[in-house]
Amino acid sequence: MASELHEAIFMAKRERHKNLFLNCRNLNIFPVELLRDEGMQFLEHLFMKRNSLTTLPENLAQKLPNLIELYLHSNNIVIIPQAIGNLAKLQSLDLSDNALQVICPEIGQLRSLRHLRLANNQLKFLPQELGDLRELETLDVSVNLLRTLPERLHQCLSLQCLTADRNLLHCLPRLLCLLPDLNELSMAANCLTSLPLDLGRSMELQFVFVDNNAHLKGLPSYLYNKVIGCSGCGLAAQISDVKQLCLTLGDVTVPLPSEVKAIGSETDRVLPLEELACRVLHAAHSWTSKDVRFLTPFLLPKSLLDVVRWPLGHCHRCSRPMFTIIYPKLFPLRETALAGVHKRTTVSFVAYCCSSYCLRTFDLQG
Repeated sequence: MASELHEAIFMAKRERHKNLFLNCRNLNIFPVELLRDEGMQFLEHLFMKRNSLTTLPENLAQKLPNLIELYLHSNNIVIIPQAIGNLAKLQSLDLSDNALQVICPEIGQLRSLRHLRLANNQLKFLPQELGDLRELETLDVSVNLLRTLPERLHQCLSLQCLTADRNLLHCLPRLLCLLPDLNELSMAANCLTSLPLDLGRSMELQFVFVDNNAHLKGLPSYLYNKVIGCSGCGLAAQISDVKQLCLTLGDVTVPLPSEVKAIGSETDRVLPLEELACRVLHAAHSWTSKDVRFLTPFLLPKSLLDVVRWPLGHCHRCSRPMFTIIYPKLFPLRETALAGVHKRTTVSFVAYCCSSYCLRTFDLQG
């Protein structure tokens, strides 16, 4: 393995490669071959995913000054050196799935940075200097221990996608509503109790994911013409092998979603029955639509049939279809200043009762 690594770096130096792939090499320390002599002045893209690195060298920027992309996903990095701020040309930095507890303020010196991924670490706070990243377009800080987001984050005027799922956030800084280019905001599975009333006022913001916030009382009216709903199924990445419940309709056996297995808890919440029902109908319709004999049980209103046929998205964890069109109706504005502003409509759809395996029709007031 060591000889292969040495050969790969030797060839890259000799042929002045701009890309170097060192993924899955069982590296415990940063390869010294990359830092010898003048280093690799021509290297632009460095991939070092799925190794066992614990730190980065202080002279990284000095030896690799032209780095544009640095991918360090799935290592054991505990700290990044202050000298990281000297990578003047860096545009993409991926430090996801490491052991980071602190991000140094010098990260705000990466003025060319466009994509920053810090998901699945142990971060309790983020430096205010993130607001100095005026070119930043993507920020992913999901699966950490964050209770707040930096107030100065609204100064990232190019920010388009902000993902902060699975943290401990209680509120969203109102100034984030001023971000002119923000298109997607995902804060699923946090501790949100409310959202700023002007969230969604910007025409650019089109996707808002705030599912699995058990204490969220209402949604701002500006979000009602956006795509609101689930960014994930709420399940862990690794799902235990449990016996799957099924529903039998004549000659058709339809497996119920794997979420139908337990009472919800803080760590394993059960999705709304509406979402589960739509998934079951979607699966059943997909299996039976090729055989006209089985179409009778699914004579649904066209509006619902369109929902069941074409989900608005799929879970990024398990690829299950997500039917987020019904999500706003789970949050009527009863306890907000805008209560009663919108005319409520009735949505009728067919749902499976998981306790008795029977077919029932629910009329939901949304």
